[in-house]
Amino acid sequence: MPIATVHGIDLFYDLTGPEVGPVVAFSNSLGTSLAMWEAQAAALTGRFRCLRYDTRGHGRSATLDRPATIEDLAGDLRGLLDHLGIARAHIVGLSLGGMTAQAFAATSPERVDRLVLMATAPHLPPATLWTERAATARRDGMGALVDAVIARWFTPAFHDAPQVGAVRRQLMATDPAGYAAACGVIAGMDLRPRLGRIGAPTLIISGADDPSTPPARGEELRAGIAGAEFVVLPGAAHLLNIEAAARVNRHLLGFLDAAA
Repeated sequence: MPIATVHGIDLFYDLTGPEVGPVVAFSNSLGTSLAMWEAQAAALTGRFRCLRYDTRGHGRSATLDRPATIEDLAGDLRGLLDHLGIARAHIVGLSLGGMTAQAFAATSPERVDRLVLMATAPHLPPATLWTERAATARRDGMGALVDAVIARWFTPAFHDAPQVGAVRRQLMATDPAGYAAACGVIAGMDLRPRLGRIGAPTLIISGADDPSTPPARGEELRAGIAGAEFVVLPGAAHLLNIEAAARVNRHLLGFLDAAA
């Protein structure tokens, strides 16, 4: 089982694809695991070396049940790349993973070839929303949150798709303490002052029907990151990489292939 110990935390990861190919590192959303990127890994693995990992407290990575910051999550990604001897990579993140990607690109610009930010934001108030959600997870478990989360993550037309059941299982398997710690990261995060430090070519993708990080949040990112491209996908909510996988993959491949 591939485990990297980074800052005293065991991070589970998967690395597939040609050894000489450009590396694409994927960072998952709150409450999911690296499995959320299956459609993207399948589409990219023939030409790229795909690195997926479980954010601390998620999937098969260890939980560190203490307050953390977005800098800590960016440091985990940096430490994982160091562990694997990867000097530079394309970085792709969605939601919490997109926040990690922003922080990493702002603090380690020399290590980012291209940056893709999906369904994410540099700031997501109010903080009380996240502290209350963390308290619910700790007190009542993930079952108390899962139905409301699924309703936000996918459009009604997609709710009967088999992929939704897989995501539901990922949510239910998430350690409530790990989920709560990640909620605390979002509650305390404000990356807006650092967006100007991001120098990598950047693609931002928002779902037109995303109530969690609506297109206005993507526009905020576009305005703060010089030269960023911005795409809004109709008929997609928050986990757009799953609901609109084919369209996301076309944009992703076109953007990453342009780096060649």
